Amino acid sequence: MADFTAVTGSADEGGYDSYVKEHLSAARPEQVIRIEGESYAEASGGGFEVANQLESKSVITPDSGAITWSVPIEQSGLYNMRVRYLPIEGKSTAIERKLEINHQVPFKGAEIILFDRVWGNQQEEIKRDDRGNDLRPRQIEKPAWLTASITDRNGYYDEPYLFYFDKGTQSISLTALREPMAIDYIELYREPDLKSYQELKAEYEADGIMPVQDQTIIIQAEDAINKSSPTLYPLSDRSSPTVIPYDVSKLRVNTIGGLNWKLPGQWIEWEFEVPEDGLYQLALKQKQDQLRGVFATRSLMIDGQYPFKEMKRIRFDFDMDWKMNVLGGDEPYWFHFTKGKHRIRMTVSLGEIAPLLRTIESSVLQLNEMYRKILMITSNTPDTYRDYQLEKRIPDMIASFKEQARTIQSVADYLKQTTGRTSDKVAILHTMVKQLEEMAVNPETVPGRLNAFKINVGGLGTWILTVREQPITLDYLIVTAPNQKLPRAEATFFQKVKHELGALSASYTEDYDSIGNTGKQNRSTTVWITTGRDQAQVLKSLIDDTFTPDSNISVNLKLVPANILLPATLAGEGPDVAMQIGEDVPVNYAMREAAVDLTQFGDFDQVASRFRESGLTPFQYDSGTYALPEQQSFPMLFYRKDILEELHLEVPKTWQDIYNMISVLQKHNMQFWLPIDDATKVSLIPNATFSMLLYQNGGDFYENNGKKSGLESDIAMEAFKKWTQFYTNYKFPLLADFPNRFRTGEMPIGIADYTTYNMLTVLAPEIKGLWNFTTVPGTEQADGTVSHEVASHTTAVMMLQNAKDKEASWQFMKWWTSKDTQIAYAREMEALMGEAARYPTANVDALAELPWPLEDYRNLEEQWKWVKGIPQVPGGYFTGRHLDNAFRKVVNARENPREALSDYILYIDDEIDIKRKEFHLSK
Repeated sequence: MADFTAVTGSADEGGYDSYVKEHLSAARPEQVIRIEGESYAEASGGGFEVANQLESKSVITPDSGAITWSVPIEQSGLYNMRVRYLPIEGKSTAIERKLEINHQVPFKGAEIILFDRVWGNQQEEIKRDDRGNDLRPRQIEKPAWLTASITDRNGYYDEPYLFYFDKGTQSISLTALREPMAIDYIELYREPDLKSYQELKAEYEADGIMPVQDQTIIIQAEDAINKSSPTLYPLSDRSSPTVIPYDVSKLRVNTIGGLNWKLPGQWIEWEFEVPEDGLYQLALKQKQDQLRGVFATRSLMIDGQYPFKEMKRIRFDFDMDWKMNVLGGDEPYWFHFTKGKHRIRMTVSLGEIAPLLRTIESSVLQLNEMYRKILMITSNTPDTYRDYQLEKRIPDMIASFKEQARTIQSVADYLKQTTGRTSDKVAILHTMVKQLEEMAVNPETVPGRLNAFKINVGGLGTWILTVREQPITLDYLIVTAPNQKLPRAEATFFQKVKHELGALSASYTEDYDSIGNTGKQNRSTTVWITTGRDQAQVLKSLIDDTFTPDSNISVNLKLVPANILLPATLAGEGPDVAMQIGEDVPVNYAMREAAVDLTQFGDFDQVASRFRESGLTPFQYDSGTYALPEQQSFPMLFYRKDILEELHLEVPKTWQDIYNMISVLQKHNMQFWLPIDDATKVSLIPNATFSMLLYQNGGDFYENNGKKSGLESDIAMEAFKKWTQFYTNYKFPLLADFPNRFRTGEMPIGIADYTTYNMLTVLAPEIKGLWNFTTVPGTEQADGTVSHEVASHTTAVMMLQNAKDKEASWQFMKWWTSKDTQIAYAREMEALMGEAARYPTANVDALAELPWPLEDYRNLEEQWKWVKGIPQVPGGYFTGRHLDNAFRKVVNARENPREALSDYILYIDDEIDIKRKEFHLSK
């Protein structure tokens, strides 16, 4: 069946397809042009140097700045480009560069070019804990020279990018976006055309190359020698008794891939020894149990080359059980291996799915653009009884709906043809088509359907994310002689029965709650963690690897519910150390003499210097400090570059700039987002927007050393009034899904916690490069400077008063909050769960080492300098709650801001007095 032809329309303006069409008649020269890395013409920014790296003379390019080479071109035409590079130790993430030809980006895809790092298991042998379970091997970087063609980072194109060069001296520039690398050379070349299998088979016969006899080489998939990402660690699978190795009750590392091996471009490589020359078959024991109604695709290289054309797209159909997949199917392919060592690399490829994704991504961009046009006329709460005459005011609306309906229907039809079935993967496509067709016929119904339209377009965006992911799991690979019988992949009935009965029996004897080693040293400490099993396992692995061997202190790590700490402590059954607790907990325990004052330890000041003062503020009480910060997050300003440019708006620097832009946004029925907490939360912290306005104007939450609320000051009253006016005068929304509205463009600008960055990076790939974040708008001071102060939110690690060995507990807390441990934990979590799990560490030096793009980290660091902590005082829990109550009274009941806040300040002051009396504190 022929490939689907991508339909991109106007959305591809400036894209790769348009670029290639523009140069379609250009020649494809056979000449290879090599540009030595060290022979660069110019470099801007410091840190560039020529050096010998692993026996190759090269230029070291740092994680910032740009470098340019002059390229003599004898024949104009389209060239492929490849780079021989060495990843330099950095922040353990992929290397990113922007590519320019003659100081211009040739097309959108060249704005971000990815270069992989190489990862592998830290130890060759799989270790076991003291209960007999395999421990997942840690992944470490394995620096090596790599040669990589410049390709599309999204996997939308099978072939490497083509670049057009005129005759004469041209220039190639690489601008660093993330991570350092050494460059040996850049080559312009022509990607060779691959032979088909039938052509190669004919050559085997002509050369007299024969199949081998009686040879079988089994390569355990978990023994992969190299991987492109630290997330591609070996896995434990207990779904079938046929996996190798297998144990009915113990954890065995026996597979690789799964949901971790799903993103285009990710590759895994195996090395094996071939005993004799000849032709072999290649089979994979695999399971593709995730993509019902679609299929996963891999490409396969042997010793760095595709053996023949068919190996660029190997298809894996959906099946819940393990399958033995012989490449070539009923007529297996033959692969020629010479005697000696060889390497097989399998890479996630989109194959036939790629043009479908490009088409739907184009449709999403065009439908979002149409949605914004409609929104500008109707607002997001249209009057369903009014005829807006949208078909007249937006002349291309009906034609666009019809065109997109046809386009999306063609994608659904192609999927049904290729898979031979309908599934949930095409349901959203049919829903969107039906709605577009109905809106094209009855345009007067569009305003009433606007919300459903937005949801369905969002559904298409989710469809792109889902179908782009191509997971498969591998148990082993077999390189075998054609006359050899392959092992059975599926378990027999009796194997399944034995497996299930054994697992049932083991559930009564195995301890599945304890994590890692449970052996005791002479000194020990008990630590409770409340987040999740993945976090606990990563932490236990770090403890066993570094803390216990170095300190000779064993750690009894327990995963417990968050609400169990208080009753356990009251009952005398609490831990020595509690981790990942809320910022209100340490001072509440300190008042009750249940937490240890950490300032009693001689090296406290040295440890405290790891954090900004704002991170320690919530844990300080009565001249003591009762916890150390683990995570610290704070608000930043997120904005859509494309939409602000379209509306001719600048990124606001002050609150006055925001007032100036509100009218422009609202004229186009767009909104600005200010953070507001859900009022149903049990424990409300003071609102982030109010905190900004208060701190930027020199106010405080408490006065007289926390004995009285500071909210009755004129500064606080004015800040409260400004905050409420955003909702009473400017009709800002009280409730919204900011990441999704930001994605669609309804809210092209807003203030949100900086961890929203991680969510947008992962969940909104279609707007990558179209948005940014920066410091929040500030308040101009009397001296002309602008204050960008914000409050932060922290989590803590705290030592309980009943800790048996306080010195051992302190050693653990110091180790846990240290730079090296925080970096290791953050990288392991990101390796385990992807970019969405990037850890907001409170350790200043550790955050600098996490894999943030340089420009984004600088923005983050700039805002962090302005962060101010909110102190915790006895009865302080009433502040956030009653601040919200006063806010709701003004916004919902139209009360006077000053009167509403004054009423609730009485309650706050009363509660502070009550608590101070309860704990016998001075008035």
